[in-house]
Amino acid sequence: MSTPTIHVIVTLLAAAMSGYSGAVVLTRADWIVKALTDYRVPQPWWPYLGTAKVSGAVGLVAGLFFPPLGIVAGAALVLYFTGAVITVARARWYTHIPFPLVYATPVVAALALA
Repeated sequence: MSTPTIHVIVTLLAAAMSGYSGAVVLTRADWIVKALTDYRVPQPWWPYLGTAKVSGAVGLVAGLFFPPLGIVAGAALVLYFTGAVITVARARWYTHIPFPLVYATPVVAALALA
């Protein structure tokens, strides 16, 4: 496969994962409500956090057509997931630190391939 093809695949994977992650926050899936509560994330923040992830996913896809937008969206998502790692660590749920990293990894890969 060529590098542009790999970039598109990785970017779409990153967008799908980030979009899914945002959607479960916005729909308040039981498992994410428990996690956010355990991590002591204030409930009024939840819609903004979900919207940020969904917006980042849309930005990644749009970046396939306008690369600067994809780079900004990818960088914002990396910052978001870095904040998620910090939040999980502050809550002392160290075994949960890999979860935001799983979502961040394809975003980092998409940025590296951009």
